[in-house]
Amino acid sequence: MSHTPTLSHEAMLERFKQDLKTGVGKKIPHESAERHVTGEATYVDDRLGFTNQLHIYALMSPHAHAEISHMDLSGCYQPGVTCVLTAKDVPGQLDIGPVFPGDPLLADGKVEFLGQPVIAVAATSLEIARTAAKAALIEYKPLDAIIDVEEALAKKHFVQESHEHRIGDAKAALSDATHTLSGELHIGGQEHFYLESQVASVMPTEDGGMIVYSSTQNPTEVQKLVAEVIGVPMNKVVVDMRRMGGGFGGKETQSASLACLCAVAALKTGRPVKMRLPRHEDMTMTGKRHPFYSRYTVGFDDSGIIQGIDIELAGNCGYSPDLSGAIVDRAMFHADNAYFLGNAVITGHRCKTNLASNTAFRGFGGPQGMVVIEEIMDAIAHHLKTDPLTIRKRNFYGKTERNITHYHQTVEDNLLDEMINELEHSCEYQQRREHIKEFNSRNRLMKKGIALTPVKFGISFTSSFLNQAGALVHIYTDGSIHLNHGGTEMGQGLNTKVAQIVAEVFQVDLERIQITATNTGKVPNTSPTAASSGTDLNGKAAEAAATTIKQRLISFAALHFNCDETAVSFNNNHVKAGEQIISFDELIALAYVGQISLSSTGYYKTPKIYYDRDKAAGRPFYYFAYGAACSEVVIDTLTGEYRVVRTDILHDVGASLNPSIDIGQVEGGFIQGMGWLTTEELVWNDQGKLMTSGPASYKIPAIADTPPIFNVKLVENRKNPEDTVFHSKAVGEPPFMLGISVWCALKDAVASLADYAIHPSIDAPATPERILMGINKLRHAQSANQQATAGGKA
Repeated sequence: MSHTPTLSHEAMLERFKQDLKTGVGKKIPHESAERHVTGEATYVDDRLGFTNQLHIYALMSPHAHAEISHMDLSGCYQPGVTCVLTAKDVPGQLDIGPVFPGDPLLADGKVEFLGQPVIAVAATSLEIARTAAKAALIEYKPLDAIIDVEEALAKKHFVQESHEHRIGDAKAALSDATHTLSGELHIGGQEHFYLESQVASVMPTEDGGMIVYSSTQNPTEVQKLVAEVIGVPMNKVVVDMRRMGGGFGGKETQSASLACLCAVAALKTGRPVKMRLPRHEDMTMTGKRHPFYSRYTVGFDDSGIIQGIDIELAGNCGYSPDLSGAIVDRAMFHADNAYFLGNAVITGHRCKTNLASNTAFRGFGGPQGMVVIEEIMDAIAHHLKTDPLTIRKRNFYGKTERNITHYHQTVEDNLLDEMINELEHSCEYQQRREHIKEFNSRNRLMKKGIALTPVKFGISFTSSFLNQAGALVHIYTDGSIHLNHGGTEMGQGLNTKVAQIVAEVFQVDLERIQITATNTGKVPNTSPTAASSGTDLNGKAAEAAATTIKQRLISFAALHFNCDETAVSFNNNHVKAGEQIISFDELIALAYVGQISLSSTGYYKTPKIYYDRDKAAGRPFYYFAYGAACSEVVIDTLTGEYRVVRTDILHDVGASLNPSIDIGQVEGGFIQGMGWLTTEELVWNDQGKLMTSGPASYKIPAIADTPPIFNVKLVENRKNPEDTVFHSKAVGEPPFMLGISVWCALKDAVASLADYAIHPSIDAPATPERILMGINKLRHAQSANQQATAGGKA
């Protein structure tokens, strides 16, 4: 127990009155920040190797679609090789599909994408395993492959059935509309490019179970799948996850295969096994953000207000369902972004192609839906020769009317108008718009563009059962606190925020709280850390656990000091009971002697959420987070090259738990979203081979791509009206969509070449090549219009 120096009652009272410096709302550094920058943070690959540890290398399919006609693995058994695994060596369940079947751990008679694991070799080193695996003689009988999403859509080659949202009468509204436009858009995928590639390490236990160290966003799913593939109950498997070097959704489902392969090898050999994917193998073997192909028809009046709309969203899912059902659903849910659609049909298709199964990525389909409606807003503006911001504002959801989404949820606590107006004023949008027009009129080759775009993002898992979490809190007799929860730390600051929440409940310094690795033996049945819900769910669960213990302490203190419970309060590491003031440490010591339990679990489930899939209606989101970004760009019309010269952001996080971490999330989300829509181009050849499989050919944003003027502000004095943890809002995914402002600004710059009267045709990502092609298409269209006008006059 600690020994606090004896202080006078007046001194204790003075300390009690002081504010806590490390609780909720404070700018506390990330709990691992120092270890991150010094290189001392321990990741799975940094763990000390076990004695007799084996390493696995998986041989990948060289074909996108083929039957395996023959395998001769005799050449694999070289010195140092312990075992060679095929599908037949998996003792339990072969399929590791996270929700729906379709993902064999190793190919079973057939391969369905180029890069699919066919065999796995376990050896005393990775080099030996790689050499041995490549000595395998495997014969294939190639089959027809579908690589293109449009071909899959035309053939109705789906991994799951299509789904539709409908409100009003879109067909009649389109027929009666003053103006109609139709278009199509390709939206590229995105590689997660986490700094730490996929990795797992497994140690067999004496009872036939496994201890699994996995870089995963979903420890419980890894636990479940490892148990299934080796044929044991889940209580034989413990998954331990201290931190990831980035996840972004790429480790929500696709981290499991490595852990499962290691577990099968560990069961077969009785030795610890590790598997880490080199970057090329990681990018080739794992899925990406879903590329989308979209088609639309929109009707609108002379003011640009939407009267009816029909949107088709076709997600390129790859070869298996993975999470594509929920991802395309969320793209459909966010096809409105910030706008009231009124009469609408939104259809989502889940297209099967012979590529690696695409998977979760920050935004989880929402960005792909939002890009389409922002494309539509720009197209309407150019058709009516009106500022795109004006068209956007006219179509915003209202506060008391025009506030029902196409999936029949009411948009409540709508901040769109006031946030857009504040940002429009603070970033001097109108003045800069005029300056840009003047600049463009004076410069023949260099053109500037600007765009201010909104974000309305729904918070909650669309699979409602995932909206639950647990936590565990212990207080030891010296007053130190142990905290564990079901979320995973991937650099986003989740552990810091949850610790701040517990510190706030007990009114103690953050330094006395120790967060330990996420562990399925401590908090069971966890949901993945995804859907921006990590703090919402786990923070609430930790708050519940801490509150339970605090109430026990209040009851004890009231009894011990002979006062009413309402006279017991906690503040700044001290407790006041009636007129008596003692340190938190002293109260804990007294409570222990008084036989008070100082440990509790906590549980939380998100209220109010439901969705009737048959009716395509409900409340799939607990609340909405809002944001707005204004970006300015300059392009070279001879080469298509461009720079982002300024970005201003205003973002809504409710009552911020940690403004420093939240601003970091906003900045990082924006840059990652900008990268998706500008530089990060995925290219496959006709055989389904990923040609951009490393940093030499795949360009993520670098520090030089950050706008030199980059202003980020959080909305102030706006608590979340819903009962979230200390009335905060999620901040992981919503800022990603702020990057759409850059893509729209690039199109604005190109549109200036035709005096904003022709809508540029530029798919995403808007690479310099696509910008240049868009410029050429626009000039061709402009020339055709001029010739048609001249012909009409003649």
